[in-house]
Amino acid sequence: MNKQIINLSLFYCSNSISTKEINYCAAKIEDVQINVVSLPCSGKVNLLYLLKAIEKGSDGVLLLTCKIDECKYLQGSIRARKRIETLDELLFEAGLGKGCIKCIHLEEGDKTDTLVKEINNFKMHLKTNAQLIEENV
Repeated sequence: MNKQIINLSLFYCSNSISTKEINYCAAKIEDVQINVVSLPCSGKVNLLYLLKAIEKGSDGVLLLTCKIDECKYLQGSIRARKRIETLDELLFEAGLGKGCIKCIHLEEGDKTDTLVKEINNFKMHLKTNAQLIEENV
């Protein structure tokens, strides 16, 4: 297995998971360095912040939202997903490939196990598919 360190930026809704839970998850994942950014709502994320994360060296960007039907601000999770889809298309058109940015909706159950699994899956996707990592080496 390639032991290359993957740099991720994780933007998350502060209403969906705590900083303590995020740090716990980050400690359980190998070969990943995570830059964590808390948001009042995932729907408030600005596309420029996500692009800036990639510009500053992130191999991938994750946006963590609360469950679709349980957003404190009603439509935040839906807005977040649409913004990620739009940005993913823009990055593809710019020649950076598809899939280096992802939206994760937390569901019922153990949030930390779900998040660790999603980050590990995203890490494997980036190691096998993303052009950004090859350019950053």
